[in-house]
Order: sequence, then structure tokens, then C-alpha cells
Amino acid sequence: MKLTRRSFIKKSLFSGLGLLGLSGGGYYYARHIEPHMLDRREYTISHSNIPTSFNNFKVVQFSDTHIGFNYDLTEFEQLIDTINAENADLIVFTGDLVDKPHTYRFDHSIPQLLQRLQARHGKYWIYGNHDHGGYGTETVKAVMDDGGFQLLQNSVATIDNGQDTFALAGLDDVMLGSPNISATTAQIKGDPFTILLVHEPDVADQMQQHGIDIQLSGHSHGGQIQLPFVGALVTPPYADTYIEGKHTISELLTLYVNKGIGTTRLPYRFMCRPEYSVFHLQTKL
Repeated sequence: MKLTRRSFIKKSLFSGLGLLGLSGGGYYYARHIEPHMLDRREYTISHSNIPTSFNNFKVVQFSDTHIGFNYDLTEFEQLIDTINAENADLIVFTGDLVDKPHTYRFDHSIPQLLQRLQARHGKYWIYGNHDHGGYGTETVKAVMDDGGFQLLQNSVATIDNGQDTFALAGLDDVMLGSPNISATTAQIKGDPFTILLVHEPDVADQMQQHGIDIQLSGHSHGGQIQLPFVGALVTPPYADTYIEGKHTISELLTLYVNKGIGTTRLPYRFMCRPEYSVFHLQTKL
């Protein structure tokens, strides 16, 4: 494969950081401090398709916990308490619960913690690539089921406040699953405001003609290590174009990419704090 200039710079800098060990205090900070500095990212989603009865409706997204790799159940419990303090109307998890489902020793701990999460209009999740990996598909589903989360796997839920509704759709994982956007959106009746959950952000470019208003993704981890003037050093497949934050894909579609909670591959975060996202819905007049 031909190495692009951008890829060469990324690989060279990443190798340099490895050789330097992030140099003393920098290494300690990236390994032991920043990965545990949880950030709260807040957005207002203003859209003409949002019914006025959903004004100030609060959606909380968390993603990529990767439990078992430098992220333990004590921290996960703290996250649960933090999210519950948001008093959310809707909670969504966009994939990668544990880092290695085939070696993780599951017990009742994770479902019990997930059960503690409360949201007036439900808790939903989608598969990430690590959830499918290592034969974890059914195991992770059982854990999330026990935790009170409803899986959206090429399927759609209707969020109903008693006056109006909007659609919450979810795709199967792009890398290791069998996503089908056409079959998923065919389940949406009428032309409601629609939020799509899909683990990998870069597929947003393919979603523009499917009646999706908002896409929520994770997967990127924000690159985990970022440098000034360079940005993210390493990103996974399908998370190289859209790495973090808000992106206007077209007049019809806006993408929000969550940097995730845990780490994978390397236990570092540098200038890339873990985060959960809070969205406030507003009618655009």
C-alpha cells in the first residue's frame, strides 16, 4: 500500500512518541491521568422537524467503554452515577462495551450497573466492532438485555412523548456486522425527525439520501493521542475523516462523533480526554 504524506507523518510521530515514552511526566500524564479525566460535551440540536413538544428533550450518549482494558468497573460505576445525574429523557450507547469479549470474565456486575441507568423514554444501544469481535455477539447482547437496554440492529424505535414522536434508528456494526441502511430506513413511517446510531462515523457520507437528520457515532476515540498542528495520530478504519465533534455533512444531515470513554490498543490519552455527550433538542422556527 502506498504511504501518503499524512500517514507517514502520523506513523513517524507515533513511533517517535513510543521511543521517547512520551518523555517522563508526559508519559505519566497520558497513561495515568488524562484517561480518567471525564469530559462533558454539550450540544443543542435545532431542527425544523423536531416537534415543539420535544423542546428541551435531553439525550445522553456514551460510547466505547472498552471495559477490561485500562478501564475497570469502579470507573464504570462512577460513569453510571454521572450519567444518572443528567436526568436524561433518553440514553444511547454507541458500541464497544468491553475490549475483548472472548477473554473478559462476565458476571452480574455490568448488567447490575447498567440497570441503574434511568431515562424516561428508554435506553438503546448498537453493536460496535469489539462487541461482535471474539465471538462476543450473543454474550454482549445478553449483558445489555439484562441491563435494560434495547438493541437497535438494523431496526427503528419510535420515541413517543404522548403528543408527538420521532424515530431512533440503529445500524449493525459496519466492520464486523451486516448493516443495511435501506432496510432500516424503510421501517420509518412518514417523515419524522430521525436520529441514526451507527458505530463508525465515516459512513455518514453514505447516509445523506436516506432521510436521516442526525447521526451519532463513536469508534474514533478521538485518536486517543493528539498533537498541536497535527491532530489525531492514529485512528481506526472508518474513523479517519470524522474524528470528533460536530460535522455538517449536508443541508440534511449532521454528524456528532463521541471520543469515547475507554482506550484500546494503547492505554494512553493525550490532549484527547474521554467524554460523554449531552444533546438538547429544540424546534427550529
